[in-house]
Amino acid sequence: MIILPAAPDDLAQLLAFREEAASWLRELGSDQWSRPYPADRLLATIEAGTVFMVRHGEMTAATITLTPEAEEGLWAEGELSEPSIFVNKLTVSRRYAGQNLGGRLLNWAGDRAFRASAKWLRLDAWTTNEALQRYYLRQGFRHVRTVREGSAVNGGPRVSGWLAQREARPADHGFVDQTPPPTPLVS
Repeated sequence: MIILPAAPDDLAQLLAFREEAASWLRELGSDQWSRPYPADRLLATIEAGTVFMVRHGEMTAATITLTPEAEEGLWAEGELSEPSIFVNKLTVSRRYAGQNLGGRLLNWAGDRAFRASAKWLRLDAWTTNEALQRYYLRQGFRHVRTVREGSAVNGGPRVSGWLAQREARPADHGFVDQTPPPTPLVS
């Protein structure tokens, strides 16, 4: 399997991944990702070079978005002073479920964060999705806190405010990495 930056041509695939994941989550009783993600916002992240795809032959198996910026209102000022990479929109095709692809992708992200001189690999997970939270804990993340108020969008309850982090570190992820070197966060 190879990992490479997403291209604008991948937009439809990424939107389909999100819908597939939302459908699966609905079957599990979760409302996570129940609202469609705006295609223009997703395209902007692709064009910014923060979206990555895992390919297996002609198939796209997974995607992850990595940014050096945190979502507003989640992390404390002192935490934001520590160089970090933030995981967003980690999605694995249901065809590849149960193969630890998500875990390998998190290892790749932690390795990339380490190479960018980050101290932390951080994420915010759906506040009510306890199974997802347990998954991240099994992947070596430590729960920091849960932020329930102050959505950046409407000031109402926050749906994705379960904060977790693990140290950025080198990792053997097993992917053929065809991404450009990460931009260092500190000089």
